[in-house]
Amino acid sequence: MGNAMLIAAITIAAVMVTTWIISLIIKNASIVDIVWGAGFAVTSWVLAATVDGDSGRQTLLAVMVGLWGMRLALYLAKRNLGHGEDWRYKAMRKKKGKNFGIISLVTVFGLQGALMWTVSLPVIIGNADDSPGVGPIAVMGILLWIVGLTFEAVGDYQLAKFKKDPANATKVMDKGLWSLTRHPNYFGDALLWWGIGIVGAETGTGIFGFIGPVVMTFFLLKISGVPMLERSLSRRREGYADYVARTSGFIPRPPKKI
Repeated sequence: MGNAMLIAAITIAAVMVTTWIISLIIKNASIVDIVWGAGFAVTSWVLAATVDGDSGRQTLLAVMVGLWGMRLALYLAKRNLGHGEDWRYKAMRKKKGKNFGIISLVTVFGLQGALMWTVSLPVIIGNADDSPGVGPIAVMGILLWIVGLTFEAVGDYQLAKFKKDPANATKVMDKGLWSLTRHPNYFGDALLWWGIGIVGAETGTGIFGFIGPVVMTFFLLKISGVPMLERSLSRRREGYADYVARTSGFIPRPPKKI
């Protein structure tokens, strides 16, 4: 397993350093958000190609992570490219001045790389074990992954369609999956990674792979996902407080009557 961990670390480091160099050339650190999903996909493919393990599980993980990661990367590329640098990186660039380049290597690209490696633990462990890997437990993980990917992809599509209408510029999206949870995309993201974790758990040491989905869920709920977005939406969207009062913050459920 140590070999798989090292290969994953080298792959992620190569992806992030390359992305950092490109960000310096184009003066836009926002591309790290696009590479986030793609980096997971590339890592899963490299592991499947280079690590000795059960080929069935390796292929399954490569497909699961690859489809999720590349869909997310393409979605964010379509949404973000051509719209300038994200305000978070603009603020950091202004604050750090000429030192932003080297600082961003550590605080932006390095930090996301470390997080990517940690979240990838079920993929790393699943690739490194040669025990048969597509049994009842893996099927349960696949089902969770399908539900999670559906929530994330459909939620993203519904929100993008809503935002296309200029009349909705200050309104709250509360239709479709967004009537069941304020963050169907984040819920789906967390759920599909629990599915990936369960696939990895079918191995002898797979239980340690649950560190990955735990970390992903924690960051979505407490750090970079829900809290940051809701602070912004509460200032920019009319009626957001009412939406919060009637709609689940994460796990889907019918809206409350208020």
